[in-house]
Amino acid sequence: MDSVIVALASLLAGFVDSIVGGGGLILVPALFATFPTAIPGDLLGTNKSASIWGTGVATAQYARRVQIRWQAMLPAAVTSFVAAFAGAWVVTLVSADALRKLLPAVLVALLIYTLARKELGRVHAPLLGLASERLVACAIAAVIGFYDGFFGPGTGSFFIFLFVRFLGYDFLNASVSAKLLNLSTNASSLILFASMGHVWWHLTLWLAAANVIGSLLGARLALRHGAGFVRMLFIIVVGALILKTGYDAFLR
Repeated sequence: MDSVIVALASLLAGFVDSIVGGGGLILVPALFATFPTAIPGDLLGTNKSASIWGTGVATAQYARRVQIRWQAMLPAAVTSFVAAFAGAWVVTLVSADALRKLLPAVLVALLIYTLARKELGRVHAPLLGLASERLVACAIAAVIGFYDGFFGPGTGSFFIFLFVRFLGYDFLNASVSAKLLNLSTNASSLILFASMGHVWWHLTLWLAAANVIGSLLGARLALRHGAGFVRMLFIIVVGALILKTGYDAFLR
C-alpha cells in the first residue's frame, strides 16, 4: 500500500514538474509522510532517482516540438551540473537556515512581478545575440544550479522566470529550457546521493514509471495549450511554493 501511495504522488509530481517544475512539492512530502522514520537523505535521493526519469522524458517530448536554443542551453546545462554538485557539497559544510527564511520573500516578489506584467512570457522574442544569450544562460545556470544543490525548492520555477525575464522567452520555451537544465542538476544531485548510498533502488522502479507517465501527460497538455496555460500553472505553483516554504521557515 505504501508503494501505491508514493507512486500516485510521483505520477502527480511528474505531471506538474513537466510543465512548470515544483514536482518536489508533491513527492518529497509524500515520501516523508509515508516513511516517517527513514533517513532524510534516503528519501531525498529516492526522489531524485525517480524525478530524473520524468524530467528526461519531458525534455525529449518538448525537444520534438519546440526549438531549443541548443548553442546557449548546452553550455548552460554543463554549468548547472557543476554548480549543483558544488552546492550539494557546500550544504554539507554550511547551514541553509538563513536561505530558508529568505526564500518565501523572494518567491512573493517573483509572483508579484509576474502578475503585474500581464504580457510577460506570452510572446517568444529572444532579446540577445547568441554569444550574449549563452553568457546570460550560463550565469543563470550557475546561480540556480548552485541553489538547487544547496537547497532546492522552486528550482524549475526560478529557471523559467529568469529565462522569461532576461532572455525574452515565452513561458513554454522557458519551461522547455528549464527542463534541460533541471535534468542536469538532478543528475548531479543523484550522483552525489547514490555515491553516499542514499537511494532506495527497490522503490525507484515504481516511482520512476509513475513519474514518466505523469511527465508525458503534462508535456502533451503544455504543448497543446501553449504559453498562456504554462504561465497560469506557473503562478499557481509559485503560490503553492510560497505557502510551503513560508510554513517550513516560520511555523514548523
